[in-house]
Amino acid sequence: MPLQRKQQQSPWWFGAAWQIFRSCMSIGRVAAMAMVVALASPAAYAQTELPDPGVLKDQAITTPGGSVRPPSGAVNVPGGSVRRAGEVGKPVGPIPPPGHAIGDQSITEDLWSRIRHGQRGEVANPYGESGILIQSQGTDWMAAHNDQVVPYGGWLLLGTLAAIAVFFLVRGRIRIEGGRTGLVMPRFSLAQRIAHWFAAALFILLAISGLIILFGKSILLPVLGPHAFAVVASAAMQGHNLFGPLFIPAVLGILLMFIRGNAPRIVDLKWFLKGGGLFGGHASAGKFNAGQKVWFLMSIVLGVAISVSGVILLFPDALADRNQAQFANLVHGIAALVFIAAGLGHAYIGSIGMEGAFEAMSVGTVDTNWAKEHHDLWYAEHKGAATTDIRRAEVDAGNVGDGAVQGVRT
Repeated sequence: MPLQRKQQQSPWWFGAAWQIFRSCMSIGRVAAMAMVVALASPAAYAQTELPDPGVLKDQAITTPGGSVRPPSGAVNVPGGSVRRAGEVGKPVGPIPPPGHAIGDQSITEDLWSRIRHGQRGEVANPYGESGILIQSQGTDWMAAHNDQVVPYGGWLLLGTLAAIAVFFLVRGRIRIEGGRTGLVMPRFSLAQRIAHWFAAALFILLAISGLIILFGKSILLPVLGPHAFAVVASAAMQGHNLFGPLFIPAVLGILLMFIRGNAPRIVDLKWFLKGGGLFGGHASAGKFNAGQKVWFLMSIVLGVAISVSGVILLFPDALADRNQAQFANLVHGIAALVFIAAGLGHAYIGSIGMEGAFEAMSVGTVDTNWAKEHHDLWYAEHKGAATTDIRRAEVDAGNVGDGAVQGVRT
C-alpha cells in the first residue's frame, strides 16, 4: 500500500495575514475610485456652460437668504400657485384681474399688510395660531410693557418709598399720646394672625421675585454680570412659578378672616375728610378705620386679579390665542405694582410708623390707650375685656380675638 503524504496545515498567522491583505486591496480600490471622481468633477464643472442671463429672467431665482423671486410676468393664482403669464397647460384656477401680478407693488403691499395683521393661512395643524405668520399684537404688548409698565411702575415704587421717607422725617413715629396703661385688650385671633402672616410671607416672596423678573435686566444685570444674573433670574422665575399658586388660598384666607368689620360706614367718610386725624382733629373709627378698609378691598380685588392672570400665564397653551396671555401679563404686572406700592405703606404704618400697632398681629393684643386713640368706637364696645394679665389676654385673643370674654379683669 503506497504511503500517503500527510498534508501540513498552514500556521494560523498565515490565514490572518491573508485576510488583512484582501481587506487592504478592497480599501485601495474604493480610494482609487473616489480619487477619479474627485479629479473628474472640476473638469466637468469647467465644461458646463452657464445659462444665458436673458433666460433666467423667465425663471424663478433664489436670492441670498433663501427667498425665491418669481419669474417675470408671474401671476398669483388662488390657492398659492404661481405660473408665467401665457403659460400653456392645465388651468390651476381663475386668472386674477390685471394689476395683481406678484411683482406689482400693490399686491405686495396688500399681501404684507394681511400677513402683518395676522391673516391665518392654511396649515396641516389647524389648532391655535399655527397658521399665523406674524402676530403683530405682540409688538403692541412689548411696547406697552417696556415703555409704560416698567418705567411708570418703577417711578410708582420709588415715589411711594420717597413719600414714606418724607412722612417719617416730618411726622416721625406716631406715638401713644397717653402712654401705655399696662392694660391690654384682645384684638386678633390666632387664626386671623396665621392667615395674615401666611399671606404676608407669600406677598414678600412673590414681590421680590417678581421685581427681579421685571427690573432685573435693567438694574441687576449690569451689576452682577450675565452669568450671576442668569442664576438669580432663573431662581426668581422658578420660585415665582412654584409659590405663586399658593397666593390663591392666601387671598381667600384674608377674605374669610377679615371680612367682618370691614363693611363701609358713614364714619369712614368723616375719617377721610379728616385725613385719618392728620388735620381736623380726632378721627373716630371702629375696629378698622377707613384706610384699613380700603387696604382690605385692594387686597381682595388686586389679589384676585393677580391670581387669575397668574394662572393664565402658567398655562398659556390652554388659551385660544396669544392676545389673552399678553393682556394677562399686563394685568398681572400693573396689579402687582399697585399692590406692592400699597403694601409698602401698610407695612410701614404697621411696624415702625406707629407705636403699638405691630403687637396686634404679633401677640394679638393692644394697649387700651392705643385702642382709644386710633379705634375709639371699637374700644367703647370691647373695653370690658381690658386686663393687666397680658398672658391671659393673649390666650383669649388666640381663641376668639376681640370676641373674648367681657368684663374687667385685674
